[in-house]
Amino acid sequence: MRSIFKICLLLMLFYTNSQAQTISKDQLIFYTSEWKGERFDDGRPKIPDDLLARAKNIGIEEAWTVLRNEGYNNQFEGNWKMVNDDVPVIGRAVTAMFMPSRPDVEKNIKERGAKEGRKGNTNAWPIDVLKKGDVYVADGFGKIKGGTLIGDNLGNSIFSKSGNGVIFDGSARDLQGLKSIPGFNAFVRDFDPSYLEEMVLMGLNTPIRIGHAIVMPGDLVISEKEGVLFIPAHLAEKVIATAEFIALRDEFGQAMLKSGKFTTGEIDSQWTSTIREAFLKWLDQNPNKVKMTRAQLDAFMEKRTW
Repeated sequence: MRSIFKICLLLMLFYTNSQAQTISKDQLIFYTSEWKGERFDDGRPKIPDDLLARAKNIGIEEAWTVLRNEGYNNQFEGNWKMVNDDVPVIGRAVTAMFMPSRPDVEKNIKERGAKEGRKGNTNAWPIDVLKKGDVYVADGFGKIKGGTLIGDNLGNSIFSKSGNGVIFDGSARDLQGLKSIPGFNAFVRDFDPSYLEEMVLMGLNTPIRIGHAIVMPGDLVISEKEGVLFIPAHLAEKVIATAEFIALRDEFGQAMLKSGKFTTGEIDSQWTSTIREAFLKWLDQNPNKVKMTRAQLDAFMEKRTW
């Protein structure tokens, strides 16, 4: 009985503190308590813009490896269709959880939304909270027909507000119209001409599941053709810096191999002091390639097994 009472109390607190299907600020801070930086007014972690810019230049495989080494094994999801294959979607996650509609529940949600000044169907509500650098990430439970969360009108609205694309475990419509939005992309399960139906927003900026991945509001979203990676906000800087270091190391190695200064065996095995010194000299000669701080670089150098 005591356990049932606790569960009921938690549910009451959840719904008492919720507006437009959001969790409370305290709950969001609790879920993302490892993040020590700036937050948006609703408690969502605010990864700095300079990190978002740097994230555009890292590889998803290197970032995935860093997360695996940290014990984060459920952050990647593949098997997508895209509007534009060559446009990555990178930014801070604004999450939305949709469920199959039920008349009484949808009626109550829309009535409350109207009192809060929200307009249109509930799939448009997450767009209202988007800011520059955000990515609309939605759990549409994989629905294709009748699961089209956006068409080209909402796509234009999303890009205007965020400068970014979307990640939907669901579908989209108006493919040609979406393709005509310069810089926009959508990772979806499929495209379909149907209109959205029998779906309702049950969670806005709440924890969601995208396929095999868990996504929290404020996570760093990075993408490539093979899939999407959701990086916890508190690990964003570490993942980016580590991926940058790996890229620097690989670029240096390739340059040395092309020049014939070192052999493949020397570059791919434990580095000698000669290679290490050559690497440091190469970094000094290419300062524009180093995006991390010198302190971060020195830390990686100390951990490197030469």
